[in-house]
Amino acid sequence: MNVLDGPRSELRRVVFSGTPHWCAAINGRLELDDGRLVDEGEVQHLPPCNPTKIICPHGNYKSRWHEFGGKDEPKEPTYFHKPVSSLNAHGGQLVRPGGHLYLNYEGELAVVIGKPTRNISMEDAWDHIAGFTVANDAGLQDMRDTDAGSMLRVKGADTLCPIGPGIVKGVDVRNSTLRTYRNGTIVQEAVIGEDMWFGIDYLVSDLARHITLVPGDLVLTGTPANSRAVEPGDIIEVEITDIGRLRNQVVEGEEPRAGIGHRPTDSEEVRRIALGNDDRLPDHLPKR
Repeated sequence: MNVLDGPRSELRRVVFSGTPHWCAAINGRLELDDGRLVDEGEVQHLPPCNPTKIICPHGNYKSRWHEFGGKDEPKEPTYFHKPVSSLNAHGGQLVRPGGHLYLNYEGELAVVIGKPTRNISMEDAWDHIAGFTVANDAGLQDMRDTDAGSMLRVKGADTLCPIGPGIVKGVDVRNSTLRTYRNGTIVQEAVIGEDMWFGIDYLVSDLARHITLVPGDLVLTGTPANSRAVEPGDIIEVEITDIGRLRNQVVEGEEPRAGIGHRPTDSEEVRRIALGNDDRLPDHLPKR
């Protein structure tokens, strides 16, 4: 039995009455690891895993590739890191630092590694996965003029990797639909197994050719078309059917105190990515 095989189960990490607990999500309530049943509104969620690394592919959804005029199918994925300090949780605040114009949502499926993973086949990848969670690979697109390759300052700021609410197994997530909502309106939508260039098993086994993945590590899997900039006060929710719905509110943060280094820019390339291409979106998605 691997992570795709049922029955479905979900584990969350929460704080209740000042104490952290693992809990199971059962019939709309949470069963703490000491047996008590509580409502979701009584707890504060924590990230449901503790990764040593967060690895993400560039441009892994066909709809996003098409949105930006991609022609030839990519031959293999390329990757970037998000620092573990960017990790955030369900219900946490998504901070746009002062001085920035373009903080974009990117709804994604995240893969949680379950055991040491090195030099495995694609067929064996499913046996090395603990479960799946929902992620928002948020990014400060007005830093692209300096870090478009490494993505460090685009995708690496504190709070820009919310995940949760829990880790789910026993679901064939390839059949699930990913939807991102901005203030209740669907802004991204894709069937995961149909829109990815490179599947979950490919990404995990490809990375494991060179890098040892350890329990708790996260492999994000890409975002569909229509990543757009948000504003403070916006509620961003990412939902994956049978996995869960991640909710975060955007807030304005303080400006950096050090007056050094690259500053946010509003160049043509920044706007191209941050504002996207409405002419190449699926008809059912909202246009600016």
